[in-house]
Amino acid sequence: MTSSATLPRMQLDHPQVTRTCVEREIYERLLALDGATILELGCGKADHTRRIAATHPTATIVATEVDRLQHEANLAADVPANMTFADFGGESIPLPGDSVDVVLMFKSLHHVPTASLDDALDEVARVLRPGGQAYISEPIFAGVHNEMIRIFNDEEMVRQAAFDALRRAVDRGLFELEHEVFFLVPVKYRDFADFSARHFDVTHSVRRLSQAQREAVERLFDSHRGPDGVSLTQRMRVDLLRKPQG
Repeated sequence: MTSSATLPRMQLDHPQVTRTCVEREIYERLLALDGATILELGCGKADHTRRIAATHPTATIVATEVDRLQHEANLAADVPANMTFADFGGESIPLPGDSVDVVLMFKSLHHVPTASLDDALDEVARVLRPGGQAYISEPIFAGVHNEMIRIFNDEEMVRQAAFDALRRAVDRGLFELEHEVFFLVPVKYRDFADFSARHFDVTHSVRRLSQAQREAVERLFDSHRGPDGVSLTQRMRVDLLRKPQG
């Protein structure tokens, strides 16, 4: 793991990343979550925030998702007492200014339309209390796992755009960079059917794969197959931003 203390500036990637861990080890170390008012933007299945709600029962969480099917699935599942689901996006947050302690975005910033990225970060800064933190977690466009997915979903440009927007937000004085952390997340698939279910059959995007693309993904997948399936890592970056006090 590498922190901003050793980095001269925000970096899209870092070549010396060796630590592999689950992401909760990162946010539990960096964030004060007990008693916090938390907003997650683009929660998906809200795995992280459900875990936070259970681990930190004094926290109050709003988790948002603009994908209607996933939002309805979230509402239909058991909802922790200290957690609420909503269906708005980051470009227009219907919450008062200076009302949130922590904003979380787990792999969701690059899904914001490129033209709306600055507006979304303006909104994040608006709703955060002075001294509040924005935890922005983004996948890095590198590694075997990425090469497999880019065959049918090349996100290089949108991930670069998301990073550029973060850097602009810091340059504009909306946030101060508190930490920048690079790490590897373990990713395991039982078989190609498992991979397909998790990446092809998604509600938030339409996957129009050609037969040639599907076969290319499966060949690369099979080249990394072991006795227990495929075990890979995903390169990740967290930018922890803090809203200035004054």
